[in-house]
Parts: sequence; C-alpha cells; structure tokens
Amino acid sequence: MKKIPILLLLVLIMGFETQKEEAYSVGEFLKFRVHYGILNAGYATIEVKEATLNNQSVYHVIGKGFSTGMTKFFFKVEDVYESYIDKDTRNPYKFVRKIDEGGYTKNQEGFFNQTTNKITVKDYKHKTEKSFDFPKNTQDILSSFYYLRNYPNINKIKPGESVVIDMFFDNETTKFKLKFIGREDITTKFGVVSAMIFRPLVQSGRIFKEEESLTLWISDDYNKIPIRIKANLLVGSIKADLEEYRGLNNPFKIKSK
Repeated sequence: MKKIPILLLLVLIMGFETQKEEAYSVGEFLKFRVHYGILNAGYATIEVKEATLNNQSVYHVIGKGFSTGMTKFFFKVEDVYESYIDKDTRNPYKFVRKIDEGGYTKNQEGFFNQTTNKITVKDYKHKTEKSFDFPKNTQDILSSFYYLRNYPNINKIKPGESVVIDMFFDNETTKFKLKFIGREDITTKFGVVSAMIFRPLVQSGRIFKEEESLTLWISDDYNKIPIRIKANLLVGSIKADLEEYRGLNNPFKIKSK
C-alpha cells in the first residue's frame, strides 16, 4: 500500500475542518413563528439559494415576513429582503428591500462595488438614485447575519464581549454591535437546545423600547441558526421561535427531546 504524503493528509484534514465549520450553504431554509403573547402574529422565512450575478456564482439569500390572521387587519406586514453574497469573502454585491409595515413602505435596491467601495442605492418609491462610500467588509441588513455566523473565533467569545461590524442601512453606514450575554439551554418544539445569547444594539424610538430591546438565542453548534428572538417593543413584546428547518450544513444539536 502506498503511503499518503503527510502534506496531503494535512490538507485533507484542514479541508474537512473548514467544511465542518462553514455555517451555511445553498439549500438552507428556516421558518419562524412570530407571536405577540398568545396571539399568532405571523411568520418569517429565510433561505439560501444559488444565483449568478455579473457572471459570478453567488449566494442569494431571501428573507420574507408577513402577518397572519387578525394581526394583518391591525398591522399588516409584508416584507421582502434579499442579499447577493460573495461565496469567498461573504461580502454583499446587491441588496433588495421591499417592505410594508403598517403603511410604512420602502422599495429599494443597492449595488455594492467592492472594488471602489461605493454603493449605488436606487429608491423606486421616490425615484431617486444616490451613491455612498462604505468601509471594507460593510454588510447590508440581511448579509450581516450570514457574515456573523462565520465570524472568526465566535465560539471563544466571553460574556460581556461584543462583535462590531459595519452595516449599511437607510443610506448610511453604521456600527452594528452584537453583545454576547452567555449560554443557556432552552426548550423548543424540537427538544432542549444549547444556545448562545446575544443582544444587538438597536435604534430605539419607532419600534423598539430601548437600545438593548432585542435578544437572540443562537444554536451553540456549527450552524449558528436563530432558535428564538425576543423584542421589547414600545407596546408589549414579541417573540419568534424556530418552527421549521431543512438543508442545514451541519448537524443540529438537540440535547434531549
């Protein structure tokens, strides 16, 4: 039997480790049930597809949110967010934002030029087109989540520490800060799941009660998918729980059922 060169063996091992730690891939689908107290308020889905943009194969992430039942009569929500993401750098090339939240609407597309670090935003509602500068590795709203899922050494973060990235939102680049709170086991419809708890810094005022009104429970495995989301609003609080999943790139760790 021929001996396998040590260098080749190391490359294979490193390749397996890299693949194992890749948080997501094409085919991932997540569905969340949004509830306001005991009231079922709506659903949100997010999925990863493959697309070709400027003759390049990219991730096409599509997020949708919509109200259901009686909720849509009081506060109708129909949101669509899309992001086209480079498979290697994980930086965005394009975003789509079409939202209707109780009459508050937006219809925009943004085009990132990763060579010149400029973004062109086309606002179809107001019929405007503007260009803005952005720092290297700036993310859009949707790509931020996928960028953070593969963030280096995220498993080694300590309670009280924060991750900060640049995010382009509403025609400006802001510092998006994600504070790590700790770990805990939570009960889900799938069983008991170990989760990492993060608290993003959000803008208070129009929707959220305070800057630390949003709490995220993320699966403490290689997937780093949201398990639960809780938001303290100006009036009451709203929760979203993972309802359905498929196409995960790594095993979903369930401690007990």
